Amino acid sequence: MNKDKDILDIVLLGAGAMSTTLGTLLNQLDPSLKIMMLERLESIAQESTDCMNNAGTGHAGYCELNYTPQDEDGEVNIEKALEINAAFEISLQFWSYLSETGILPVPEKFINPVPHQSFVWGEENVLFLKQRYKSLKKHHFFADMEFSDSPDIISSWLPLVMEGRDLNEPVAATRVAYGSDVNFGKIARGMSDYLTNQDNFSLKLNTQVLDLKQADDKSWQITCEDLKSGKKQVYHSRFVFLGLGGGSLPLLQKSEIPEAEGYAGFPVSGHWLVCKEPEIVNCHTAKVYGKAPVGAPPMSVPHLDTRILDDGQKALLFGPFAGFTTKFLKYGSSFDLIKSTTLDNIKPMAMVGMRNLDLTRYLIKESWSSHSERISSLQVYYPMVNETNWKLESAGQRVQIIKRCDDKGGKLEFGTEVVTSRDKTLAALLGASPGASITTKTMIDIIQQCFADRLKSNEWQKKIKKMVPSYGESLLDNKNLHKQVRERTLATLKLN
Repeated sequence: MNKDKDILDIVLLGAGAMSTTLGTLLNQLDPSLKIMMLERLESIAQESTDCMNNAGTGHAGYCELNYTPQDEDGEVNIEKALEINAAFEISLQFWSYLSETGILPVPEKFINPVPHQSFVWGEENVLFLKQRYKSLKKHHFFADMEFSDSPDIISSWLPLVMEGRDLNEPVAATRVAYGSDVNFGKIARGMSDYLTNQDNFSLKLNTQVLDLKQADDKSWQITCEDLKSGKKQVYHSRFVFLGLGGGSLPLLQKSEIPEAEGYAGFPVSGHWLVCKEPEIVNCHTAKVYGKAPVGAPPMSVPHLDTRILDDGQKALLFGPFAGFTTKFLKYGSSFDLIKSTTLDNIKPMAMVGMRNLDLTRYLIKESWSSHSERISSLQVYYPMVNETNWKLESAGQRVQIIKRCDDKGGKLEFGTEVVTSRDKTLAALLGASPGASITTKTMIDIIQQCFADRLKSNEWQKKIKKMVPSYGESLLDNKNLHKQVRERTLATLKLN
């Protein structure tokens, strides 16, 4: 086994949207930082960041109904939607900077305008959507949202959705015209291409991390294996980031930091129905979200999406259809779930399992669904569907968070969460949606926690404000600043 005695400043584990974003931010703040990125697969962004392994929705709270729950009194809570929208605006600012400086290619190569719409039917759901619209419309984030319960207007927005529908049933839709379809894989690969041309950055593919231990001097010892040669290597770093999607949890456990205790994972697989027939694809330009079936996880909220694939071809995706799995990664092992079970997380896992039997049954049922059954689900959104035009494709893997909970023993969460060591030398990102859409804010939060002293310097403050002009100010509270920021990003990224 070879041993690299040089201590790196940063080691990024995983080569998806998270690691490439953190690496690019840190490189821009200080190009002298020695950064290494390690990836188990043969190329960049092949797991959750890959084009077909996520919805490509620039999650901004415009159309996702699960971000605006309704209470028993009929009031719609918009706090989550506001939070997601503010975070996505930070990503748009950073991507604008990357495009303007040539780090990323022209915007249409990685982001395109696709209206974000919600669509519901039935009197009760129509009332909910109208109340949601009224609540959101009051805030400047959502001032441009449109609402209609007119079949004629909705037909002009969503011809496939309305064709052949029973017009006696109440329907309603909301629309934000400058929603976006984002190719997170191209963003990650663009940033990686830039980083690999920098003097103090190195990328190692086909590299499996075997162990992660902290030395007496607080640096981290990362033991790896080259999957092609079988050669083992040890690297040392002052800071480690775990950005491996579902693969973060096992390495977080290996780190043995106290903050990792009690965490476990609930893996969920997914599939899309995909149509690439031009005469159908060209009739629908929108991301249309509905309400999730009872018992379904948030990642299974049905939506009919325009997607622009890696080769520039347009396609329609419907789903995702969730399924039960024991893998933590698309290219993972069926033993991932068993291997992640420890003495400190078995109780939270058991408690979550007992309280979520309906969810488990739902996932197993989804896994065994036939093609015709999936087409029937699509037919609710596209009444005139011809099942021969739709093929089933993988939507990747997600690992939802299970953590300790004092009153319930354990709880299941569907968002994202950062776990940071007490000494701020290690950070790990766990969870799934909204994921890549809010990556920039999440990575800036990590920098604020783990590089706080350096971030206080005038040099870093000046640089981060250049990348994200609204940094340090609240878009939520400052209407004029938000207007300036949004006008700039919509123009720069050609979303208007």
